[in-house]
Amino acid sequence: MINNIKKTILVLSAIFMFALPTQAEEIQEKPSAAAMVFDGIIVRPITLVATVVGTALWVVTLPFSLLGGNAGDAADSLVLEPAAATFLRCLGCTSNGRQIEFDDE
Repeated sequence: MINNIKKTILVLSAIFMFALPTQAEEIQEKPSAAAMVFDGIIVRPITLVATVVGTALWVVTLPFSLLGGNAGDAADSLVLEPAAATFLRCLGCTSNGRQIEFDDE
């Protein structure tokens, strides 16, 4: 049973890692080096853990949310939002999306 849950979480994580980057929008932020370090060392690991825990909670509560008709909303809140914060933000940015290249003129 535990192995099936682990396999499910790994498969869902792999799907989200490959699917989410295609949905990024462009942002215009220029974060500082300190913001990048803080984001890389503190924030990203926390949001990665939130994605994994949210995925596990979503899988556990899936029968109930299917009965309630809100499985998609639960997936958005528990899995997609933390995954977007982990994988779709540029390092040090506050908004989800890809950073636009700045001209140095």
